[in-house]
Amino acid sequence: MKPFLTRWLTTTIAVLAAAQLPGIRYESWISLILAALLLGIVNALIRPLVLLLSLPLILLTLGFFVLVVNALMFSFVAALVPGFHVDSFGGAFFGAIVISIVSWFISSFFTENKVQVYNFSDRTPIAEEPEIKQAQARVIEKDA
Repeated sequence: MKPFLTRWLTTTIAVLAAAQLPGIRYESWISLILAALLLGIVNALIRPLVLLLSLPLILLTLGFFVLVVNALMFSFVAALVPGFHVDSFGGAFFGAIVISIVSWFISSFFTENKVQVYNFSDRTPIAEEPEIKQAQARVIEKDA
């Protein structure tokens, strides 16, 4: 539950930052919070499908079309939430960029980097100071 609330708060702050841009406005705090919640749901459920379907365009534009998909998702949320308005596609485009940057920045403070190193032979985590093992081997030369 805590990761969900943290992500929701992060998205709410990001949407609040995007609402400072011209062309994006909200009428009440409730509409802002609902827009952030719906944006999280849309990004979790609908956006992956849209990205998969638009994969040829994403590859053709070298990833630029992902920004267009993000703007479309943001416009879609604005159309569904009463009291939250995005006036144009340009506003949605730049708003989605601001949301991405602010969410990334805030999330970087809450995520932990959990890196686990494994030994290839037995898949057990390697301790701080790995034990060095020596192997005995024999070189066999093949006659040509």
